[in-house]
Amino acid sequence: MATVKIPPVLRPSVGGEKTVSAEGSSVGEVLKSLASDHPQTQSQLFSAEGELNRYVNVYLNDEDVRVLDGLQTAVGEGDTLVILPAMAGGR
Repeated sequence: MATVKIPPVLRPSVGGEKTVSAEGSSVGEVLKSLASDHPQTQSQLFSAEGELNRYVNVYLNDEDVRVLDGLQTAVGEGDTLVILPAMAGGR
């Protein structure tokens, strides 16, 4: 199982937890497992087409998965995923 660090904006959707465990052998499988266990995260993480929402950044052990293999990036036992929603605003 991988550990998924949950940002404050998503914590209400996972019962207030800062981290959760989720199964899967790829980033996409882990995130889909998270969404299956916590259905409120589904629309926050994924578009209607099943792609990762463009404003959601995911890091595997501090590496942006976009520079790896995206949702197909392999996840090993004990790996950590960090979900960071993009921030907007300012001038």
